[in-house]
Amino acid sequence: MTQTLASSRLGRLAQRSATDREAALERCELCGEPIPREHRHLLDLVGRELMCACRACSLLFDSHAAGAGHYRLVPDRRLRIADLDLDDAAWEELRVPVDMAFFFHSSPAGRVQAFYPGPMGATESLLGLEAWADLEAANPVLQTLEPDVEALLVNRARGARQQWIVPIDECYALVGLIRSHWRGLTGGKEVWVEIARFYEELDRRSRPASRRDTR
Repeated sequence: MTQTLASSRLGRLAQRSATDREAALERCELCGEPIPREHRHLLDLVGRELMCACRACSLLFDSHAAGAGHYRLVPDRRLRIADLDLDDAAWEELRVPVDMAFFFHSSPAGRVQAFYPGPMGATESLLGLEAWADLEAANPVLQTLEPDVEALLVNRARGARQQWIVPIDECYALVGLIRSHWRGLTGGKEVWVEIARFYEELDRRSRPASRRDTR
């Protein structure tokens, strides 16, 4: 069973090209102040929408107590977890049909959800919850994921074995990139060049972490 994220603004953000997003998101959506290209986001937990925020407004929500349970600041930590205990058998148990996916704790759904990027946007995969529990037990760092706003991003495409903990907006940037560059049945050469560039930049911005880390 799958479900495509297309109805919310969060989904629509993922479906735009990077250029379109940069042109459209030039001001803080809370106070209207101009914002630079690199800026923080708030997640509307009710509508599942991302909102661009200036530095001043993002500081107001830099606390779990802020936002009255309605808004949450998307964090900016990026961890590269080279030693994640996730072999081919464990990956199959997660029941993800492709080799790239992201996983996050959804407060509205009350469970972990898995989505994978493709030419139509982000599609939900029916996650094997017992398999996720086993994965989390083997990798304590996954227990540090902040609900709704942080995700485990996995890249196993073309023989890769890469895993990161990332802000949720990074996942949707990847979805938007794939959607905008995909051509034909297999994506074409251009999309794979862009995907490789995305992961290289993510690696550059990430710091190494161990699967055993608990903070």
